[in-house]
Amino acid sequence: MGWGSRVRGFFADSKGPWGSSGNDDADAPVSDGRGTGPWGEPGPQRRRAAAGGGASVTSLDDLLRRGRARFGGNGGGGLPGRPDRSLILWAVLGFIAVWLLFTSVHSISPSQRGVVSRFGRYSATLGPGIGLTLPSPIDRVQKIDVENIRNVDLGSANSEDLMLTGDQNIIDIAYSVRWNIRTPELYLFQLAQPEETIRDVAESAMRSIVSRVSLEDAMGDRRSDIETQVAETMQRILDGYRAGVQVQGVAIKQADPPSAVNDAFKEVTAAQQDAQSYMNQARAYALQLIAKAQGEATAFDKVYEQYRLSPDVTKRRMYYETMEQVLSKVDKTIVEAPGVTPYLPLPEIKRQQRQQQPAQPQREAQQ
Repeated sequence: MGWGSRVRGFFADSKGPWGSSGNDDADAPVSDGRGTGPWGEPGPQRRRAAAGGGASVTSLDDLLRRGRARFGGNGGGGLPGRPDRSLILWAVLGFIAVWLLFTSVHSISPSQRGVVSRFGRYSATLGPGIGLTLPSPIDRVQKIDVENIRNVDLGSANSEDLMLTGDQNIIDIAYSVRWNIRTPELYLFQLAQPEETIRDVAESAMRSIVSRVSLEDAMGDRRSDIETQVAETMQRILDGYRAGVQVQGVAIKQADPPSAVNDAFKEVTAAQQDAQSYMNQARAYALQLIAKAQGEATAFDKVYEQYRLSPDVTKRRMYYETMEQVLSKVDKTIVEAPGVTPYLPLPEIKRQQRQQQPAQPQREAQQ
């Protein structure tokens, strides 16, 4: 039945699975006489008849070749639709290049520092500008803002922060701490919870300083001194911890007695202020009297010098001046010698003159 020619067709380079790929029909499989192939397909003669006599139909290999070319194949063997290996290679190379670019090149702003950790361990610190490192996951860069001033608030209106002063009084203090990062690698790797550590250190330093001053000093003029001492104490403790933190300052927002005794304390404070005011007024009055006495003593010394030069004249002048001061504010009656008017009402004349003086401007205004 022609099985030898079929086996040769499978292993021949110039033939497809159904015979020759060209016009040579010498080695075509034997048909059943009806013009069909071994699997019931139209034979070469029937295909040529269907195509118009002289035209040949494209073989299956040509169809597969065209399909591979259409879907990006390499024109060789393989399944239809499989992408080209060169495109996969270029895609992999492009991904590696982008990955190296984004994980090896780092842009650090002027206010930042880049802390490089290699396999989780500190390696270096990158300054402002463009920095190069090994790609991730070998090196990892964490950017830290070293110029940003951070605030920590302790004590508020809702929660009391009571402390004991040096004179055994209790004070409620609310304050804030300003700080920034000085050494980023120490800040990241030395402390587990930096903000909590700063809060605890601030509270400890404030209690230590307040315990050395009185209640009046803590509420009065020495608040600035307390703020300075607390900042210095905090910096010394944090440097001992190697925290990499710089304390910029401490500001006391509130320094009052506890709320339970705040009203009574205000009354005591008001009484103390009144007492201080009265004492200041008494001192001012005493100073005025002393100045007046010193002035009178100086005037007396001058009169005494004139008295030594001419005692009689000085006595008479002093007598007249004294009588003028004594008699100027009393009613006086002058009695003259016989034959003259025995009575001169000087007080009545002065009263009439006083009454006439305000009446004259009113008349002038009406005129």
